[in-house]
Parts: sequence; structure tokens; C-alpha cells
Amino acid sequence: MTAEKPMNEFPVMDTSDGIVLFHPNIPAKAALNVSEVLNTRWIGQGPRVDEFEQRFEQKFTAPCKSLAVGSGTDALHLSYLLAGLKEGDEVIAPVFTCTATNIPFLYMGVKIVFADIDANLNIDVKHVAQLITPKTKAIVCVHYGGLPCDMDELWELGRKHNIAIIEDAAHAVGAKYKGEYIGSQSDFTMFSFQAIKHITTGDGGMLVVKDKSLVEKAKRLRWFGIDRSSKQKGIWENDITEVGYKYQMTDIAASIGLAAIDEFDDHLAHRQKLYRLYCDLLKDIRGIRVIGSEYTDREHAAWLLTAEVDDRENLMKHLREHGIESGQVHYRNDKYSIFGGRTPGQFPKMDAIEERYLVLPLHAKVTEEDVAYIAYVLRKGW
Repeated sequence: MTAEKPMNEFPVMDTSDGIVLFHPNIPAKAALNVSEVLNTRWIGQGPRVDEFEQRFEQKFTAPCKSLAVGSGTDALHLSYLLAGLKEGDEVIAPVFTCTATNIPFLYMGVKIVFADIDANLNIDVKHVAQLITPKTKAIVCVHYGGLPCDMDELWELGRKHNIAIIEDAAHAVGAKYKGEYIGSQSDFTMFSFQAIKHITTGDGGMLVVKDKSLVEKAKRLRWFGIDRSSKQKGIWENDITEVGYKYQMTDIAASIGLAAIDEFDDHLAHRQKLYRLYCDLLKDIRGIRVIGSEYTDREHAAWLLTAEVDDRENLMKHLREHGIESGQVHYRNDKYSIFGGRTPGQFPKMDAIEERYLVLPLHAKVTEEDVAYIAYVLRKGW
């Protein structure tokens, strides 16, 4: 293993100091919804969770089934279990993603086979095809920043080799691939409602399942292996036949999510407008290229604005001096000891961009004037 290069990081910036990289999007009705829940008998998993699942499913994932859970990581772990992954199996996953994508495999004893990235920091489908073996039981793709992966090619690999396709759509609520919402087609999809995502429930996630015969099992696995519907009817003698987890969402969290769905279209439109403005204003600036801006067959959810830049460290300093926060957000997973560390030259595309990608502010509090100012600062050079 080679020594790790230091990451170009700065202390988290306070909102009073300028344009911050992230900010939670709290819907106008969130406090009222939470207050109403706090005055009912249900603050854990109850009717608001059911309503949130139904509304999310109707808007984004139908005909696939949506099940609310405590975090996106919970949803991924459940999807891996429902896909039948077991100790000794292999799964192909991107080397570049949040560690939450891959950590559940370590719970399970599943071997992670990392794939390189493409020019958009999504999984390289050509490399994926080269990595498939008889032990491969699933492919996990991550829609980095909100840009959908090359799903047709991935679905074809899934059909050809009879392996599950699992989408980590933590960044991609509202994204579309060839006119269809992400989450409405693959075997399993995960959405994240962590603090700074498009929809936040404080923390939370959604497991989306295509095969409806797995839905009741998924419900049991998210609540200790217990059939809650039978238990709540007073049938306490029901057996527990599979190891479950405490992965459910609460009505408090779901009430915030419901408020977010009410405002979602406006919020997504705002982020997408800012994304397009960034693309327009940065396109002629030397030393910077917006990543993932050239597609017409898929709709970017605009969770992150990531650029490939020259001299990243000095650029970050230049931005910070002008009251603008920036950062890397996610890192290649093979840098971490828990995943076995790095093998030099194994992922040439990741190696090429590792010191060159940078995330700029894009969230509900960012204005068009802010984007124009950021572009002005970048145009001055660094």
C-alpha cells in the first residue's frame, strides 16, 4: 500500500462567514407537522410513516414498493439482505462513494470488488463488465451528485448474468433516467433523508423493492424479525424465524418528510436552476470543468455541483478568502483500512481525478446572486 496523500480540507465555515457548502432544507410546515405528531399517541412508527411511504411511492417509485427506515444505510443493508447476499459472495461497487454504500458488506462478510469511475464520478460500466465472475451476486451503482448512472448497460449486465442491480440513490431524489424516475425500475433502490439531502427527516431513508413478494420480509427485517401487523392485532404467539434489526422510521421523522414532499417540486427546480446557472457561468473559465453537465437522456437531481479543477488546494484557499466554502465531500473508499487499502494503478480514472474534483455550494439557501458571485471569484483566477 502507498502512503495516503493529505486531503485538502478546511474547518467547517459558519453561515455568518459567507456562502456555506451545505445547509439543511427545512420545509415551512415541518414544525407544525412535528407538533401535531407530538400531541398524538404515535411518535414512533405509526400512521405518519405509512402516509409518507405511500406519498413517496406515488410520486417517485411506483410500481416499486417504498418502505421507510431509519437511515439510508439501513435501507442499503436491508436491500443487500433481500438480494440474498451472504458470506463469501462477491458484489461489485464503486470505489468512489460515501462509505455507507460499502460498510454494510463488512457486516455480512461479503467480498467487495471495487470498480473504477467514469468521467462523471459514477461507476464505470465497462470496468464492471470485466469484473463479473461466477461469485458476483449483485452490482451496486451510485448516482453521484444526482446524475443517473448508465442504467441501460447495468440492467443488461444484470439480465445477462442473473444478478441484482441495486441503486444507491442517496443523492438522486427526483432524478430521471430516460424519462422515468430513479427508484422505479431496479431490483432495489435506496434513498437517503439525512440532514442535508433534498428531503430530510433529520435522518432517515427509504428502501424501494421491485419484487413485491419480498415486501413482507422487508417489513419484518426492519423490526426485529417481528410481524408487526399480527402483533398489533393481539397475536403475541407469532414466532420470529429470521434475525431482524431496529431499522424503522418514526412518525416524528415522517411528518418532516411529508412537509418536504409538499414543497419538493419547487425545491428541486431551485437546485436545478442553480446547477444550470453554474454550468453557464463556469463554462469559459480556464482550469475548471463542471462534471456531469452534458447529458440529455437523464435529468440531474442537482444535489452536488462538482467540478474538475486545476490546482485544487490553492483554489480552495482562494474561495475561502472570499467567503466561499468548498470541499471534496466523498473520497475513494480504497483509501480506508477497513476496505483493505489501496493497490497502486488499480483504478486509473480515479487516480487521474483524485486531486482534481471539488464541490461548490448548492442548496436551498444559495441564490442566483451567490452563484454569480462564486463565478466572479473563480474568473479572477487562483
